[in-house]
Amino acid sequence: MASMREIIFDTETTGFDPRSGDRLVEIGCVELIDRRETGVTFHAYFNPERDMPAAAEAVHGLSIQFLSDKPLFASRVDELLEFLGDAPLIAHNAAFDFGFVNAELARAGRGALDMARMCCTVQMARKLHPGAKHSLDALCTRYGIDRSHRVKHGALLDAELLAHLYIEMTGGRQIGLGLASSAATVSATVAISTPAVPRDSGCPFREPRPHVASAAELARHAEFVAGLNQPLWLDTV
Repeated sequence: MASMREIIFDTETTGFDPRSGDRLVEIGCVELIDRRETGVTFHAYFNPERDMPAAAEAVHGLSIQFLSDKPLFASRVDELLEFLGDAPLIAHNAAFDFGFVNAELARAGRGALDMARMCCTVQMARKLHPGAKHSLDALCTRYGIDRSHRVKHGALLDAELLAHLYIEMTGGRQIGLGLASSAATVSATVAISTPAVPRDSGCPFREPRPHVASAAELARHAEFVAGLNQPLWLDTV
């Protein structure tokens, strides 16, 4: 069976809407093979060619002074696309991250990422835990994932946390052993099934074994019970 490659990613930006001029300033990607982290990552900061609003800087701590000497997105676009390949792309509130990456790809004269590749862990969480909080912090707490080192948002750090969360939300590391929670029913999970063996496959057919006690066995059991000395269950009669 071929291995399944998936990419968990996160972005940091100057704001909420690329259509109003907000830009991507950081991206962090984590590679999973068969739902296990390989240790292979992609991480980059980008010069947004604009100012950094104070509200955005308060979230991720990236100042325009820090970003001013970083490369433009277009200068690393080939490296990013090569890393992403054709793998499914998982993100928290994925439409937001896809929107910013696709806006930068358009500026660089490249085609957009196919939205069919998108898997959103917020949507997964809403199905698994309706009515609960679905922020990355809240879900890490729910699944017992240590986030004590997360002082501010950071694309690679958040992608690493999300990788742990995604694995847990899709059944944990025991998914193939039948020990997974209901999270294993999420569409992103690989279903493991055993096909029925056809009657003409060459396997010998055996009649099912009887599992009902015979009359002789029942009689022997009654005789045995009658010979017991003051059985405990008679105390309740």
